Amino acid sequence: MQNDPELSGKYLGSITQDFIKIAHILREASYQMRKRNISPFPIFPISKEPIQVGELLVSRAQGLQTWDFYISFLEQFVGKGLIEEVAAFQTTYKDAEEFCCLCVLDTQNNFNNFVFVPFPEEEELQA
Repeated sequence: MQNDPELSGKYLGSITQDFIKIAHILREASYQMRKRNISPFPIFPISKEPIQVGELLVSRAQGLQTWDFYISFLEQFVGKGLIEEVAAFQTTYKDAEEFCCLCVLDTQNNFNNFVFVPFPEEEELQA
């Protein structure tokens, strides 16, 4: 998989719209995963089709967003052979307090990519 902060406009718009709606859920899930020592590297796979990575956290069937958001972590990705260069990934991984690590999985278009999206400030969530 790639680890590229640049996503094409095809994905960026819909991901950003969805992310803003549920950022508070993702932030809390990331915090809990780190607090409970599950992993210091939370990863949130997102897809429009069912995937075999992580556990479904927020379903698009709830009508809030167009992507399904799953919850996973680095060690699961390594175990499934999706990340092979662990040290390189850890070096690239951004502070989980400030950024959400999304793994965009579009199986229909054979597109997989990591992107780090900054969590909105609390004031932005209430606006």
